[in-house]
Amino acid sequence: MTGSASTPSPTVGGLQSPVIPRDAHNPWYQRPAEPLEGDALLQVDAWWRAANYLSVGQIYLLDNPLLEQPLSRDDVKPRLLGHWGTTPGLNFVYAHLNRMIRQRSLPTLYIAGPGHGGPGMVANAWLDGTYSEIYSKIDQSTDGMRALFRQFSFPGGIPSHAAPETPGSINEGGELGYSLSHAYGAAFDNPNLLVAAVIGDGEAETGPLATAWHSNKFIDPMQDGVVLPILHLNGYKIANPSVLARIPEDDLLALMRGYGHNPHIVSGGFDGEDPLLVHARMAETLDTVLNEIAAIKQDAADGTLEGTPRWPMIILRTPKGWTCPVEIDGLPVENTWRAHQVPLASARDTEAHTRLLESWMKKYKPEELFDSAGRPTPFVTGLAPEGYLRMSATPYSNGGLLRRELRMPDFREYGVDVTAPGHETAEATKVLGGWLADVIRLNPDNFRIFGPDETASNRLQEVYTATDKQWNAEILPVDLNLARAGRVMEMLSEHQCQGWLEGYLLTGRHGLFNCYEAFIHIVDSMFNQHAKWLQVARSIPWRRSVSSLNYLLSSHVWRQDHNGFSHQDPGFIDHVVNKKADVVRVYLPVDANTLLSTYDHCLRSVDYINVVVAGKQPGPQWLSMPEAVAHCTRGLGIWDWAGTERPSDEPDIVLACAGDIPTIETLAAASLLRKHLPELRVRVVNVIDLMRLQDETEHPHGLSNRDFDTIFTTDKPIVFAYHGYPWLIHRLTYRRAANANLHVRGFIENGTTTTPFDMLMLNNLDRYHLVIDAIDRVPGLGSKAAALRQEMQDARMRARQYTREHGEDIPEVAQWLWSGEDGVGFDRQNYSARDEVGADQTGGDNT
Repeated sequence: MTGSASTPSPTVGGLQSPVIPRDAHNPWYQRPAEPLEGDALLQVDAWWRAANYLSVGQIYLLDNPLLEQPLSRDDVKPRLLGHWGTTPGLNFVYAHLNRMIRQRSLPTLYIAGPGHGGPGMVANAWLDGTYSEIYSKIDQSTDGMRALFRQFSFPGGIPSHAAPETPGSINEGGELGYSLSHAYGAAFDNPNLLVAAVIGDGEAETGPLATAWHSNKFIDPMQDGVVLPILHLNGYKIANPSVLARIPEDDLLALMRGYGHNPHIVSGGFDGEDPLLVHARMAETLDTVLNEIAAIKQDAADGTLEGTPRWPMIILRTPKGWTCPVEIDGLPVENTWRAHQVPLASARDTEAHTRLLESWMKKYKPEELFDSAGRPTPFVTGLAPEGYLRMSATPYSNGGLLRRELRMPDFREYGVDVTAPGHETAEATKVLGGWLADVIRLNPDNFRIFGPDETASNRLQEVYTATDKQWNAEILPVDLNLARAGRVMEMLSEHQCQGWLEGYLLTGRHGLFNCYEAFIHIVDSMFNQHAKWLQVARSIPWRRSVSSLNYLLSSHVWRQDHNGFSHQDPGFIDHVVNKKADVVRVYLPVDANTLLSTYDHCLRSVDYINVVVAGKQPGPQWLSMPEAVAHCTRGLGIWDWAGTERPSDEPDIVLACAGDIPTIETLAAASLLRKHLPELRVRVVNVIDLMRLQDETEHPHGLSNRDFDTIFTTDKPIVFAYHGYPWLIHRLTYRRAANANLHVRGFIENGTTTTPFDMLMLNNLDRYHLVIDAIDRVPGLGSKAAALRQEMQDARMRARQYTREHGEDIPEVAQWLWSGEDGVGFDRQNYSARDEVGADQTGGDNT
């Protein structure tokens, strides 16, 4: 957390949070090892028992929370949902981190990786008081405990996993594989933060998690916080043993050392071992680990740190479902896969199971943990850190509290000087890179760019004039733009880039993810979970807004002709549009100025996922900066300089386009129609904000039917050249009157290694085919324009043959430039005057 005495203090749940100055004190210091014994040992155990009791109660009980009467079937929920197996281990770690925080005053963020540890996270938040501060009806009382139990996995209640409703959480419990990536994202630029990432052994088998171990090569000891991975091996998943729990221990240690960690093992709880012995071992190990971290931090501060630090990590081995019944109905349960979910599935319907549940819960000795009014005893709560050092109350888990607005350079000063449409050429993303370089300069500690080894490939290389790529492994003299601290994070793993950025944003910072369009699909599931998180968080009053997750997808489908079919897929947009309209936005800027305007808006926005698709190759520039701002603000609009309709007439046909390459082809088709069919009244409509096509009742950016019909007409044919899969446009416009007249061209899964224009022809998105579509769809035009239609077919054949003979596109296409001399001309002065209405607004700020 950063700030000064004059900085307003953020709030959590209506309470004021202190601002912790970055250099006010050093929480990283070495402490003499002190054995955990006496009351201190008993207190840690009491917290653990209380958290376990509350966790079991959430899974099973509707009533009788303190077991003041013999447990009856009516006290048990009719539907038993939730997961017990991982929960006692999570509670164990939580108790020990509480002790550490009290000793060291070290801000700590707890990330629960195991899929369904929700009851534990909720139980710990209730014990330390945060839950009751946020949810006042669930206070620390018997009634509050009853409400706590009743709401869990219950209609109208809360999910069984850590979720946005859970204080202290930034990691959705169902997101197996991403906890360690989120942890490192949270640690970047938070030098005084410890991120304790508990990794389930099932989660550890996923590809994203296996790759995330390498994130330690991207942590700078001075600039960043510390991630402490805690690999919790309880031996089983839902129905199978876990891989890392069954390999020889020497191999496991070698694996972790190979990842660059110094592993420490804590093992215990098996065969009825006294938990106090395990607590003592865990406390000693945690002290050792934190002193190792402090030594690394101190060496870095002194300038004596040599090479890449070997950060410590903990391997924690405990039984699956630790402390649950050892055996049920003659079958082993504790330390088996049977403890994964609800060990006593018939606790309501079988008397023997009801009694077994009662004895299980009484084993925790609730009379020692809670008073007669249902409050946790002072001995238990005395382990909780104070105020915002509580992990469930840390502002780092509610990043909107810490979020500072970006300092933004005026994007208008970076634009291309466009004197007339199509007369200038530029690389849109390269121009954007120049602006982003200054965004970095103005925001040196809370903005980063993430990408899988493609930042320069996507033409953003200008950012390297302002920053290097962060790299904390070996650096050789031949390397370029690598440094121990930097603003660009590159790892050839889309999973890590996505996870890092999510963790970075959810803890209050800003950033973007640039990627090849075809390979962003790798993070489809991660996108899903983040979108769901944002959607739920928007409805939770105490959750503060976080910066939007911004994608920049370049090297897109229409300019991957050289890499072939594997690199040609625009379908991420379709995937994104499946999510709630409150969360997703899709933009298709057509040139450098519209890209600048769009991205300025995206970086200022909160609580969205913004998908921006933009080309990186040299291309025509269509709009001056004032025109670009106005066009982005509208989201779509008529380009009257490109059409042939007259003010007093209706068009005969609408040529619509969305995307940089479809726009070129549409304008080329309009030019051909103007030349060969000058009497045809053509309207050209360009779409930047794809969501404008939806009805205003379906998306906040949607157009009213009146406005849509005015632009697209209700009875004229529409030929729509679209960047992606054509059926999405039909889906977005299915309620419109014009939908019956709509014909969409786009990517139809025809790809190969060829030339750019041949790619367009393969998918019938080329200019010649768009002219044919116009001829075929304007009533009465077919026979009159038969010769032109044949000429367009011949032109396609000539273009195809030329590529086969010369290996490049026909000159009339490759060298084509828009010109007003093709038969229409345009009044640039009058066009600019009309379009500058509203041009002083921030680009793309649609409502």
